[in-house]
Amino acid sequence: MYELNSKLKKVEPYDPVEGDYRIRLDANESFFNINDTLGDKIAEEIKKVSLNRYPDPMASKAVKAFSEFYNVPEKYITAGNGSDELISIIAGCFLEKGDKILTLSPDFSMYAFYGSLYELDVETMQKEPSLQISIPKVISYCNNNSIKAVIFSNPCNPTSLGVTKQDIIRLVKNVFCLVIIDEAYMDFWDQSILDEIENYDNLIILKTCSKAMGLAGIRMGFAVAGETITTALRSVKSPYNTDSISQTVCSTILSEKDILKKMCSEIVESRTFLYESMLDLSKKYVKLEKVYESVTNYVFVKTSCAKKIYEELLKKSIAIRYLGNYIRITAGSKDENNEVISAITEILKAMEEGE
Repeated sequence: MYELNSKLKKVEPYDPVEGDYRIRLDANESFFNINDTLGDKIAEEIKKVSLNRYPDPMASKAVKAFSEFYNVPEKYITAGNGSDELISIIAGCFLEKGDKILTLSPDFSMYAFYGSLYELDVETMQKEPSLQISIPKVISYCNNNSIKAVIFSNPCNPTSLGVTKQDIIRLVKNVFCLVIIDEAYMDFWDQSILDEIENYDNLIILKTCSKAMGLAGIRMGFAVAGETITTALRSVKSPYNTDSISQTVCSTILSEKDILKKMCSEIVESRTFLYESMLDLSKKYVKLEKVYESVTNYVFVKTSCAKKIYEELLKKSIAIRYLGNYIRITAGSKDENNEVISAITEILKAMEEGE
């Protein structure tokens, strides 16, 4: 009888919120449906796609659009089937079995997942009690423990906090290992190091179209790195790793810079409203222990009644993310924000009255 190997026996599936809910504020998606604005243009471009032909292996149009949007030379860009594929490629090809990779906690769980899957020695450093990253401690740990790569999100998912550009550069310059910075949420902040990519040969920056671009449904991500790393990435990825439809949608949307900038600005406004509203609630209800100041498109809250809030919101057909003693709430439309704030207020009030 066939048995899975020990590595696969330990693997647990990623655990997103499942179900059909009226309001979804659990996955950090954009509340804009880009089809409402550009659906006709996207449809016209898709009509031109020859579905009987394999896709462009280099996703040239999408890479060009990304290059022009972020002002990064095309020679430094590799397209992937979402950032997840690129993380998998980096873990599987740039590191070897038994190599040490450093992750931080709390952070995006898939970094450690792919590291374990490729039989790397995954080491985890706890962040400061404030949930901030101590760059000097990371530098020291990397250099004193034979770390081959360090990977983390900036700004961080789930904490919503960020590390400044100056500190990221300090890290890259002072370690002997590969540094992978996932900038999935950097469109909502101003501390990207994309313009530094030519200066360092040990840096990979990951970008996604899933958040600010509102393209979570097509799975397009990009890795930006120096020429040596980019050549290697392009060599080891699957030949047709991104499909023609996704490439077409991505290049079409990224060419609409003004629309995307406006969307991003409105998402930031929504996040600010949500943050200030939750902050106001925390001053009234002590069970909301801390509302973290956010540089992303979501708000992160420490609360002893996280599970209760999460479960009660599900009963109202509102989904947020439950993370132990924390909840993470994606910034939604004005109506969605108002409704979730109203619902949380009701829940906290009922809990207070029941004590």
